[in-house]
Amino acid sequence: MEYSVPLLFVLAAMGFLAGGINTIAGGGSNLTLPVLMLLGLPADVANGTNRVAVALQCVVGIRGFKQHDRLDVPAIMPILVPNLIGGVLGSLAAAVTPPTALKPLLLGTIILMSVIILVRPNFIAPPEGTPVIAVSESRGAWWTLLLAGVYGGFVQAGVGFILLAALAGGLRYDLVRANALKMVCSLGFTLIALVVFIYFDQVRWMPGLILAAGTMVGAWLSVKFAVRAKQSTIKWFLFGMTLCSCVAALIF
Repeated sequence: MEYSVPLLFVLAAMGFLAGGINTIAGGGSNLTLPVLMLLGLPADVANGTNRVAVALQCVVGIRGFKQHDRLDVPAIMPILVPNLIGGVLGSLAAAVTPPTALKPLLLGTIILMSVIILVRPNFIAPPEGTPVIAVSESRGAWWTLLLAGVYGGFVQAGVGFILLAALAGGLRYDLVRANALKMVCSLGFTLIALVVFIYFDQVRWMPGLILAAGTMVGAWLSVKFAVRAKQSTIKWFLFGMTLCSCVAALIF
């Protein structure tokens, strides 16, 4: 397959925007998946190729949040258990789902999750000083993390909203620490999904790595913004991204 230089530049630029959006909100894959498909990749291959960028973006984001002491390290393993179980189920389902069925499912789920978050905005923005709840104390959060893993393993786009619903809404983390843990969860099921997609030959490395270069820079800058921003600023940015996800889902 031949790739035009201008389109690859657009891919890197969209990666930069997506890396920033994914680090402090969600829905960045709404930008990158359409560009990958413009390169001529089928929906299933675009979905697999996108995981290369997401994985590397998460590595940069996790490192940044940890350096700024915003990552709750002891909570990682209890949170990852349901998330990784879901990731295995979702990625296997995506790998064998016909490409014609993938896009409608992707768009439908994004719209549904965006509407839920817009209708109940306070659910994912707990007041400052709210005590954190352990995963073992919230059955609802455990199942939401499992669902996020299934969805993230399946398609990725918009999974950040589901993870923030579990981490900020269910476990009551502030949005900065919730985003840090969100990156850990995303890395976990993305690595599982990437292995599955590689096995089924649904990854194209050249566009994936070019996209990753942009997402990594975007993630690095967004962490610096997130650790300095007010909770209210991040909240309104998150709400704006849910609206943009709805628009992007309708357009593409």
